Amino acid sequence: MEAAKMQTMLSVAFGANNLTFTGAINGDVYVWKDHFLVRLVAKAHTGPVFTMYTTLRDGLIVTGGKERPTKEGGAVKLWDQEMKRCRAFQLETGQLVECVRSVCRGKGKILVGTKDGEIIEVGEKNAASNILIDGHMEGEIWGLATHPSKDIFISASNDGTARIWDLVDKKLLNKVNLGHAARCAAYSPDGEMVAIGMKNGEFVILLVNSLKVWGKKRDRKSAIQDIRISPDSRFLAIGSSEHTVDFYDLTQGTSLNRIGYCKDIPSFVIQMDFSADGKYIQVSTGAYKRQVHEVPLGKQVTEAMVIEKITWASWTSILGDEVIGIWPRNADKADVNCACVTHAGLNIVTGDDFGLVKLFDFPCTEKFAKHKRYFGHSAHVTNIRFSHDDKYVVSAGGDDCSVFVWRCL
Repeated sequence: MEAAKMQTMLSVAFGANNLTFTGAINGDVYVWKDHFLVRLVAKAHTGPVFTMYTTLRDGLIVTGGKERPTKEGGAVKLWDQEMKRCRAFQLETGQLVECVRSVCRGKGKILVGTKDGEIIEVGEKNAASNILIDGHMEGEIWGLATHPSKDIFISASNDGTARIWDLVDKKLLNKVNLGHAARCAAYSPDGEMVAIGMKNGEFVILLVNSLKVWGKKRDRKSAIQDIRISPDSRFLAIGSSEHTVDFYDLTQGTSLNRIGYCKDIPSFVIQMDFSADGKYIQVSTGAYKRQVHEVPLGKQVTEAMVIEKITWASWTSILGDEVIGIWPRNADKADVNCACVTHAGLNIVTGDDFGLVKLFDFPCTEKFAKHKRYFGHSAHVTNIRFSHDDKYVVSAGGDDCSVFVWRCL
C-alpha cells in the first residue's frame, strides 16, 4: 500500500476472518490478513495507539491512545469488526483525559487505564464514566501527612502531584499538579493549610479546601527532605539535603522571609519534629545522628538534662535511645526509613527497605525489641503516619507507587 510507511507498532489485536490489527506510534492502525497488509486506518487516533482489545463474542474492537477529547474524537474508541466505523467516548472524570494506556471490554462496559494512574469504567450505552481506582503515576511517593482532626490524608509524589484522600472511603477527594516532583508534606495544626517540599528546593503552602497556593519560596537548590509546622502554627521548618534546616515565621504573611536556620548539621535531613511548646526541633540526619536545636535561632542544644525534659509534639525520628529497639539484627544503617509514634504515645510503627510495616511498644529502648510485622508493600516503605485518632496507619511505598491504609484493632 502506497500510503503505508514503516512505523513503530505499539499494540496488537486479533479479529475475525483471520484479521490482525496493529496500532502505530503515529496514530494509524494497520489491518493485516495473514502476512499481508490489506488496509490502513489513517489517524485512528491523533496520537499513538497504545492499546487495542478485541471481543471474540461480537468481534468489536476497542482502541486507546493519545487524543484530546472533541465532539467526534477521544482517547477511547469502539470500532466495528473491520475498523471502518467507530464511536468515540468522552471520559468524564472532572479532569481532561487525553492519554489511555490500557483497555478491556466485557458485559457492555469498557475498562480504561490512564497515564495518570486511574482505572475508569465506561458504559457503552450511556457513555457514563465511573472512576474505580485513583492513584499516583510513575515515581516514588515520599510525602505523607495525616489531617490533625479529620479522617483524611495527603500524599505527595515524584509524579509532581499532591492528592488528598478519604481514609474511610479510600477515595480521592482532590488533587493538584505542583509542576515539580514532591518530597514531603505537613498539615498545619488547624488543618487549614498544608506545606509541601519539592525535589528542586522549592516549598509551597496550599489552602486545604481549594488547594490554591497561599505562598511559596525557594531558598535551596536541592531536595527538601522534610517539612514541619510548629504546634502554635507560627514557625515553618524546612529540612533539606543541603545539611540545613531553615525557619520561617508564618505570622509575617506570604512573603516567607527566612528568620533563622540550624547550623552544624552533619548530613542531609531525614526527619524533624517540633517540641510541644515550639521552642525546640529534633533533627535526624543522614549521618545517623539525632540533634536538637533551638527555634528559630537554630543553636544546637547539647545538654542532656535539657533534652530529657523536652516533650515532643510528634515523634517521627528513626534515631535516638527511645527507638533503638526498632532496628533489626545485622541492619544496615539505611534499612529503617520511617517511623511514627501514636498520639497516645504508647506505640511506634516503622517502615523499612524490605517492604515491612512493624509495630512496637514505645518507648522502644531494648535492642531487637519484640514487634508485630505486616506485609503488603512490594518495595521499600518510604513514609508512615498514624491518623489523628490512632485508628489507622497510612504507609507510602517507593517503587510500587502505592499508599496502604491499615486499620488498628
